[in-house]
Amino acid sequence: MSTNSTRVFVARLLGLDVFDPLGDRLGRLRDVVVLDRGPVKPPLVVGIVVEVPGKKRVFVPMTRITSMDAGQIICTGLVNLRRFEQRGAEMLVMAEMFDRRVILADGSGSATIEDIGMEQVRNGDWYVSQLFVRRGHSMSPLRSLRRNETLIVDWNEVQQGGRNEPQAATTFVASHEDLKPADFAEALHEMNDKRRLEVASELQDERLADVLQELPDDDQVQILSSLDLERAADVLEEMDPDDAADLLAELPEDQKEQLLQLMEPEEAEDVRRLMQYEENTAGSIMTPVPVILPPEATVAEALAHVRREELTPALASAIFVCRPPLETPTGRYLGVVHIQQLLRFPPPEALGNIVDSDLEPISDHAAVSEVARTLATYNLNAVAVVNDAGRLVGAVTVDDVLDQLLPDDWRAQEGEPPQTMTGGARRG
Repeated sequence: MSTNSTRVFVARLLGLDVFDPLGDRLGRLRDVVVLDRGPVKPPLVVGIVVEVPGKKRVFVPMTRITSMDAGQIICTGLVNLRRFEQRGAEMLVMAEMFDRRVILADGSGSATIEDIGMEQVRNGDWYVSQLFVRRGHSMSPLRSLRRNETLIVDWNEVQQGGRNEPQAATTFVASHEDLKPADFAEALHEMNDKRRLEVASELQDERLADVLQELPDDDQVQILSSLDLERAADVLEEMDPDDAADLLAELPEDQKEQLLQLMEPEEAEDVRRLMQYEENTAGSIMTPVPVILPPEATVAEALAHVRREELTPALASAIFVCRPPLETPTGRYLGVVHIQQLLRFPPPEALGNIVDSDLEPISDHAAVSEVARTLATYNLNAVAVVNDAGRLVGAVTVDDVLDQLLPDDWRAQEGEPPQTMTGGARRG
């Protein structure tokens, strides 16, 4: 293996592209896997976790790495594309070791790991050799000024805490802040229970809500149940009402009612309304807060509404035109204006002049299969849902239908059968 230096720090590698010998990009490095060998021997670096196309994370043994520097990583083409699963005494450096508290052997107090240096020895093996740490509380008042000082120490110059010791997640969250919620959820799902809860607790309410919506049901329940009731209610308020209703449906009845009572009345009302519908109906999967405007509103106003950052692309694709009141359930439903129509008419044009009234809305009691047929037949991203009185009560988007039609555990399933790039095995 050729490197410019026999020692590299993990934080500098995260996010680097990984290439095969021909220069084709395999994926992006997301973590490093080390083998915990106890308090005396430094961890052995056994491989890296690479995110390949399709957002799947696979294991590449260190024996397959031929070059590693600050710009790129090159490996042989022998990579097993089976999804990475952590085993036995393996630890993920970014997910589990960063933010871990250690005691400095010189008696100067505790510190927190912010980066880890790994070094290749003569026989080609890689070991954790150094830690980049930030001092915590000092054991001596005379050394209080050294708090927050950073330093590099050798592995044997610290005393490691146990794997079950409480651990912060500041570094992990900061380094993953640019990940889309679905990708962050993928990383969270792969963690052990302890670390998953620690990372989740570090997230802001809005970010946690977005990530929860992308997790399997079991993970959602585990994380929400670990929060105190007031914070759990705050997070539910940040979720889309249909996702919040689905999550609450998985909780015990007393816990569900406590959380609804703690939520803002307006937010709780939307969720309660969704929970009244039978499972597998349009009403049970719809969002009660689509873009709704009166017929007098202009194209310019409609474009301003669909530009809102919190709208999903599917919800932003349609404006539902109704008589007041504009809160669901609305006044009489008049029709829909698709975003393409907005782009074809001048800004002052009234929506009432361009509304599509021929596209029939879906009943809130219609089966999900009927909703799917309507979306497919008319090539729609979203369809209006009305009650028996002809009032708009929400909208179903194509992603709502896909979530319902796919298996319950689709997020945790393999996207494709295991493959190998020109051979290779799970361990090198």
